[in-house]
Amino acid sequence: MDFINEGYINSLIDDDSLENEYLQRDIIKKASEAKGISLRESAALLKISSLEILEELFHTEKEIKEKIYGNRLVLFAPLYLTNLCVNNCLYCAFRKDNKELKRKTLTLDEVEEEATFLVKQGQKRILLVCGEHPKKANIDFIGEAIGRIYNINFNGNNISRINVNTAPLSLEKFEILKSFGIGTYQCFQETYHYSTYMSMHPYGPKRDYSWRLYAMDRALQAGIDDVGIGALFGLTNYEFETLALLMHAFDLDRKYGIGPHTISIPRLEPALNAPVAINPPHAVDDISFKKLIAIIRLAVPYTGIILSTRERAELRRELFALGISQISAGSRTAPGSYKESQESLKQHQLEQFQLGDHRSLDEIVRDCTTLGYMPSFCTACYRSHRTGDRFMELAKTGNIGKICVPNALSTFKEYLIDFASDETKKSAEKFFNDELEKINGSTKNKVEKMLERVDSGERDVFF
Repeated sequence: MDFINEGYINSLIDDDSLENEYLQRDIIKKASEAKGISLRESAALLKISSLEILEELFHTEKEIKEKIYGNRLVLFAPLYLTNLCVNNCLYCAFRKDNKELKRKTLTLDEVEEEATFLVKQGQKRILLVCGEHPKKANIDFIGEAIGRIYNINFNGNNISRINVNTAPLSLEKFEILKSFGIGTYQCFQETYHYSTYMSMHPYGPKRDYSWRLYAMDRALQAGIDDVGIGALFGLTNYEFETLALLMHAFDLDRKYGIGPHTISIPRLEPALNAPVAINPPHAVDDISFKKLIAIIRLAVPYTGIILSTRERAELRRELFALGISQISAGSRTAPGSYKESQESLKQHQLEQFQLGDHRSLDEIVRDCTTLGYMPSFCTACYRSHRTGDRFMELAKTGNIGKICVPNALSTFKEYLIDFASDETKKSAEKFFNDELEKINGSTKNKVEKMLERVDSGERDVFF
């Protein structure tokens, strides 16, 4: 726990001098340079109460996100291997003591069926959610599942990046996980507040706070280039959770020169027979949620901030403009659920938590373009070895967009040709052409040639 200093975090939360509006405005101005801000400066922004300054915060957040990532939104979907679990987290429907939940673990054939369904929807990247069950979701099974998914090919389309969310592993097992060709390793601390963590995890391997906290250190030491951290907001004071999450990001960057590739900010949602989820002890309202997302963007401008389908569609639309750079789309949170209707899912009671956005991938793609955001299915950095410190160098200097924009256009073109509905094709046509016109010089010629290759039937075309 040496880098999560609860005493220092609480002193910042209690420091009334940080409520100074002149100080807050100066911090926002400094943050506009997209070089990051300190923990103390982040704490000052958490204390913003003026609606005028709050709008300045949101405006700056949008500018920083667009400076580094442009108007792109990277799309993905989760794929759950099992809902069996050896832990008893009080906020999760998958907890061991939940006798009402129907349990299921996918076979390798079912994994392939689920992933094939996602490929046929147009997805290029998935988050493989493995849970924690030493027999049902062991490292060998995860490796076999990843192999099956990577081997899928549907008319030249496939899943070309598999990010993995699994329980913390030993250094040796992280090395094995890396050998499977994964993208980002993702694991959430859930809550960084120690006493809250212990009360939320009454028994099971997950009760070991430090083992989970140092999972990212072991993953990076094992050679996994990209890691993703996160917290489940609603378990404790959101100000504490935000500052602790940033403290984790700063520590990784200091020790390895590689901050988190992604930061996830899920809020606690209702879940079957999960007592804490039904009545969140520290529910986060929408304004506070927007504020904490903005502060994370200002503090670690290089990171990808992930927004899940826990949030309702209306709020997701607002958050697209406030620093979010990656979104799940067409998600299901139960093993084997992609072929089922929402009604059958309710009857089977398989899901981990209640979703807020039930729209299909096609509907979300259409909505993004209508709002002026480019859906990106690109996985080029992963295949071109622009990961870890190479990616961070490009992101921190704001140069990643020079590569991402052409590749986003290429993958979006593939989606429009192969998977989009007629309504989405019609809606996206003007948007696509307008985005192409923004590119100048020799880059535009290269992009046009890429798009010609896509039009002629070639797939997976990237810089």
